[in-house]
Amino acid sequence: MEEAPETEILKRGASVILEHVRKLGDRPGVYRMIGPKAEVLYVGKARSLKKRVASYTRPDKQPIRIQRMIALTEAMEFVQTHTEAEALLLESNLIKKLKPRYNVLLRDDKSFPYIFLSSDHDFPTIRKHRGAKKQKGIYYGPFAGAADVNHTIALLQRIFMLRNCSDSYFAARKRPCLQYHIKRCTAPCVGYVTKEAYEEQISGAQDFLDGKSRAVQERYKKAMDIASAATDYEAAGHYRDRIRALTAIQARQDVNIEGLGDVDVLALTRKHGKSCVEVFFFRSGQNYGNRSYFPRHDPEETEDNIMAAFLAQFYENKPVPREVIVSHELSEKKLLEEAFTGRAKHKVIITRPQGGVRRRVLNFVITNAEAALERHHAERAGEEKVLRGLADLLGLESLPRRIEVYDNSHISGANMVGAFVVAGPEGLRKSAYRKFNIKQAEASDDYGMMREVLTRRFSRAMKEDPEMAGENWPDVLLIDGGQGQFNVAADVLANFGLVEMVKLVAIAKGEDRNAGREKFFTTESIKGGGKSFMLPPNDPVLHYMQRLRDEAHRFAIGAHRTRRKMDMGRSALDEIQGIGARRKKLLLEYFGSAKAVGEAGVHDLMKVKGISRAFAQKIYDHFH
Repeated sequence: MEEAPETEILKRGASVILEHVRKLGDRPGVYRMIGPKAEVLYVGKARSLKKRVASYTRPDKQPIRIQRMIALTEAMEFVQTHTEAEALLLESNLIKKLKPRYNVLLRDDKSFPYIFLSSDHDFPTIRKHRGAKKQKGIYYGPFAGAADVNHTIALLQRIFMLRNCSDSYFAARKRPCLQYHIKRCTAPCVGYVTKEAYEEQISGAQDFLDGKSRAVQERYKKAMDIASAATDYEAAGHYRDRIRALTAIQARQDVNIEGLGDVDVLALTRKHGKSCVEVFFFRSGQNYGNRSYFPRHDPEETEDNIMAAFLAQFYENKPVPREVIVSHELSEKKLLEEAFTGRAKHKVIITRPQGGVRRRVLNFVITNAEAALERHHAERAGEEKVLRGLADLLGLESLPRRIEVYDNSHISGANMVGAFVVAGPEGLRKSAYRKFNIKQAEASDDYGMMREVLTRRFSRAMKEDPEMAGENWPDVLLIDGGQGQFNVAADVLANFGLVEMVKLVAIAKGEDRNAGREKFFTTESIKGGGKSFMLPPNDPVLHYMQRLRDEAHRFAIGAHRTRRKMDMGRSALDEIQGIGARRKKLLLEYFGSAKAVGEAGVHDLMKVKGISRAFAQKIYDHFH
């Protein structure tokens, strides 16, 4: 149970707030409560800044957690807005950016993928899209995850045989690709299908994505009957396969409600002081997938406030459908509707249905939320148990809050990358992952790479938090390597004076690289043994450290591949100082290749738009 702060400290915080109240007006706006070391404790909105902030000057009438926040307050900052709706939008933006400890926080908030159907080509392409919607075309979504999009696109290709290649690939084709031969495309690139026929394929896909799959199914049934009557059994079999695929899609969807329209359904459930918000996406009555969220909040926070805060942050950077169905009544419902309507440029309503189809869908989502929360609790319990085992093994006084796992990746010294991943009581913290392009270490020098990565990581940490009071300092450092990597890491920690603060462990692969025979190295003896030790093959702690090691390995390899791809896309033109993307593009379009540019004379180079005599001479001198 949280204890109330001391009276004197509480009075001091209240007096700081009172000084600001005297200068405030009755305008709507957003306020920030600032604690020690300029930490933002809380971000709030108000219809009247003066009245809302004044309530904090009477701390005895506040819950204990608010009293503690008041006691920590050393300063306040304010932003006035025209309306309370504007304040709500600004509040949600600042909460997501600053992550104050006393606010309800939405975590793991990632962008959602869409299905994109282009409209700036005679033969439109269909593909997955994420990010800004700049290209002309139709965007269907959002989908809950990439797997949902990939599965749907695969089905669309199977049923409607649409191309998914890039326009440049399309233009360069001289003969059909594999997609044509496996009946996933009608090969418009080589003229195997007319523009009109392809438009019919596109129309069918649009009808399907608009929730008219049964109408499409009926059209195909008629076409199958006609082909069968004409003894064109190959065509009839093709339509039959399409009908079967459509039937399979309809059977696969857990909830598919005709007439539901574009709706997001959100259900909140609580247990053991934790919450889960389950979000289902429906577009044109079709289920576009779901995602579970576990917002961070005080155990005493009301469900009304949790749901309202979640909605504001969730739709801060996402399109809002015309209807949002929620599981709880919201005191700020009208304000949220006003804010969402203003941002979306169309009317948005928030409903809590009591019966009918919508209530049935909501009950379905509530059931999924409860199941997701149970799974989350089970996972957390398992994670806590193995962390307790790790703490016991390493002689830690408490459970490790932050474990950093380091690995390097390169191929024969090329494109050297170092990386670390972060884990803790809440699992992997992917937002805290970091990668380093190696700048100083010599090629293939694994020890030098590890030294550089660790030195850069802790040099920056020392600069940003010299008093080591923040949460970004590790309790455990897990190094992928043997005695050599361990010695390097130990030396770096000693240089920064972190030997007592951080428990260092290295994990080396066993003989013949057998999983389960890993050898560990640490700074102190483990339970009476030596500074190196092994764990039983079935030990949960061993499996946990293997999992962390593999995750660091995966992340480092991914960073290396990205860098390698970037280098592969570079040409000799990139080495010329002053050449940008525009000039490079013009030169390559004119000459066809970097080699041809290198063989061109000054006068030929000057024929390219934007290439002056001086710059043409510069290019010529570079290659000669």
